[in-house]
Amino acid sequence: MANSTGFILLGFPGIAARFNTPVSIALFLVYLISLFSNGTVIALIICNRRLHQPMYVVILNLAISDLLFDTVTLPKIITKYWFSDGWISFAGCIFQVFCAHFLGSFDSYILFLMAIDRYVAICKPLRYPSIITNRRTILLCCFFWLVTAAIALAIALLDSGVHFCGKNTIKSCFCTNTGVLSLACEDVTVLKRTIFGIAMFVLLLPLAFILFSYGVIIKVIISQTQGDSRRKAFYTCATHLFVIGLYFVPRLFVYVANQLRLILNDDINVLILCLYTFVPHMANPIIYCLKTKEIRRTFKDLIKKRILMTRRHITVINTIAN
Repeated sequence: MANSTGFILLGFPGIAARFNTPVSIALFLVYLISLFSNGTVIALIICNRRLHQPMYVVILNLAISDLLFDTVTLPKIITKYWFSDGWISFAGCIFQVFCAHFLGSFDSYILFLMAIDRYVAICKPLRYPSIITNRRTILLCCFFWLVTAAIALAIALLDSGVHFCGKNTIKSCFCTNTGVLSLACEDVTVLKRTIFGIAMFVLLLPLAFILFSYGVIIKVIISQTQGDSRRKAFYTCATHLFVIGLYFVPRLFVYVANQLRLILNDDINVLILCLYTFVPHMANPIIYCLKTKEIRRTFKDLIKKRILMTRRHITVINTIAN
C-alpha cells in the first residue's frame, strides 16, 4: 500500500526563481485562452440547434474534454508559482493521474472519430447521412467516455497500490503516471511495461486509422479537385494533421524514451509535456471550429444580437433620462 500523504509539484525544476512570474503568467494565459475558446465552442454548439449535427457533436465532446483537462491540472501549478504552494495530496495526485489518462485517451479516440467523419464525408458523400447520424455519433462518444474512463481507472488504481517512501517531489506541472512511479520504493518494471502497452494501444490504434483516412482523403482531393478548391482542401488537411501530429508524436516519443530509459533534461521533459497537452487544447477550437463557416456565422450572429441589445438598452436609458 502507498504510505505517502502527498507530493510536491516542482513545475519546471531547473528554472531560476526570477522566471517564476513569467512562467506563471504564461500558464495563466494558456488557461484563460483554453477556458474562453473551448467554453465559447461549447456554448455555441449547445445553444444553436443548427449545430446539432454529427461533426459538431464530436467537436463539442473534444472541447469538453480539453476544458476539463486544463481545469484539473493548470490551476494547481499556477497556484504553485503564485503562492509557492506546490503541495498536492496523495488522493489529489492520483485523481490527476486518472484525469490525465482518461481525458488524454478520450482525445485520442475523439480525433479518431473525427477522422472517420471526414473520411465518410469526403470519400462516401452520398452515404454520409445514412452512415454518420446524430444517434450513432452520440453513442460512440458515450462509449469512448466509458472505455477511456475504465482504462484510466485501472491505471490510477495500479499507481495507488504502489509503495512510496523517501522522495515526494514530482518534476512536472501535474501528476503523471511516469512522475508518480519514479518515486516508488519497489520494482515497478512490470507495471511500467503494462501501462506502456495500454498507452500504445490507446495511441497507435486511432493514429493508424487517422493516417490511413487522411491519406485516402488527400488522394481523393488530388483526383477530384482543382485550383483554389484543392489548395483550400490541402490547407485544411495540413492544419488538421499539424494538431494531430502535435498531439501524438511528442506523446509517443516520451513513452518510448521512458521505456528505453533515455535521459532527458527535466525542463525539456516538462516542456514536451506542456507542448502535447495544453497547446492542442488552445489550437483545437481555432482549427476545428473558428474555420468552420457555420460556427463563424453563429458567432457573428451572437455578437450582432449583443450589440443590438446593448444599443436598445442605451436608447431606453436615454429616453427615461430625458
